[in-house]
Amino acid sequence: MTSPQVKRRVVTWCHRYVVNPVTRHLAGRVMPGTALLETTGRRTGLARRTPIGGKRVGDSFWLVSDHGTASAYVRNIEADPRVRLRLRARWHTGTAHPLPADDSRARLRRLPRFNSMMVRALGTDLLTIRIDLDPTAAHQRI
Repeated sequence: MTSPQVKRRVVTWCHRYVVNPVTRHLAGRVMPGTALLETTGRRTGLARRTPIGGKRVGDSFWLVSDHGTASAYVRNIEADPRVRLRLRARWHTGTAHPLPADDSRARLRRLPRFNSMMVRALGTDLLTIRIDLDPTAAHQRI
């Protein structure tokens, strides 16, 4: 197993069992620069919620996945790009677009500093994702 694979396994384990369970309750509510991304599981069809860091710019939300297509939520997006995103206690619907041609490192310089620092340090295969938020959808307050 190569070093990036080992790093990805360790980081994925930490995210899945330590960071995400705690952050899932705070993301998109009280933690600036975070959101809760809801995708549809590609195998089960069930809703899968993942805390992410990024930034809303107009009617789009930008983020960088630290493990690219090895991330479960990215594979879910590839199977079904329709997503929901919780920002500031409101759910928004949208369509996610992986952008492999985008310069992910340059994109991180325009996103929230702390999350970008963590993605650069822990990431193995950076991938930019843009979520186009639906302008006409009724947003739900939670």
